[in-house]
Amino acid sequence: MPQQADLLPGTLDLVVLKAISLGAVHGYGVLLRIERISKGAILVQQGALYPALYRLEHQGLIESEWGISENNRRARYYRLTALGQRRFGEERASWSRLAQAMTLALTATPREA
Repeated sequence: MPQQADLLPGTLDLVVLKAISLGAVHGYGVLLRIERISKGAILVQQGALYPALYRLEHQGLIESEWGISENNRRARYYRLTALGQRRFGEERASWSRLAQAMTLALTATPREA
């Protein structure tokens, strides 16, 4: 299992959008999906997740509907809206540019300076 990574400020919404972009999922399933796709490196606390889901729904990036979970319980299932898909694509591209720039900066040699 990889070493656990702390989320940087502003990145929780991005990983939540990613998890939901993979298919409709209930709230607790978002936590499990993030843990699974990060191979255990990102663990989101429920106390952080549910306010993020509320915020994303309030912004019109996700929508929800009630359904029945795998263990036969009533649960809200979330999916991306068209606006959420667009925003996720923009945020992912922005994050990729930043990650590439950071990699370049952190791997620079004295000769490149």
